[in-house]
Amino acid sequence: MSFISLVAKRTVATCSRSASLPAQCRRAFSTHHHQEDHDTTAYPQEGFGSPFWRNVVLFSLLGVAGYKYLPEPTEDVYLTRWIAMYTWPSEHWLDVNTKHTAQQLEVSKEGVLMRDAKKLPVHRYRYPQ
Repeated sequence: MSFISLVAKRTVATCSRSASLPAQCRRAFSTHHHQEDHDTTAYPQEGFGSPFWRNVVLFSLLGVAGYKYLPEPTEDVYLTRWIAMYTWPSEHWLDVNTKHTAQQLEVSKEGVLMRDAKKLPVHRYRYPQ
């Protein structure tokens, strides 16, 4: 027998029959850290000089300058004129909507007619002789 197995048997025998040393024989927790990895990432210093806050200030200044030079509400803006050039006039859409409403009315009348249709009653006699 090897030396390690003799020591293990002796330890088990001692722990099992001795009630005075239960804490030394068996631990309820482990002190092994299982190769714990530590965070070695170097984070940049936080402050108001970061690119995020620089961009916030720049966009704020652009917003204030843009608001100052925006056209008046009564003026016709270039984008509005460009959109109006490629859209249909409102009269066209009014005509399309009127036609669509009339067509839907006809379809609904046909649907009601088909749904309410019933076969004619047929009188069948039990003994036709």
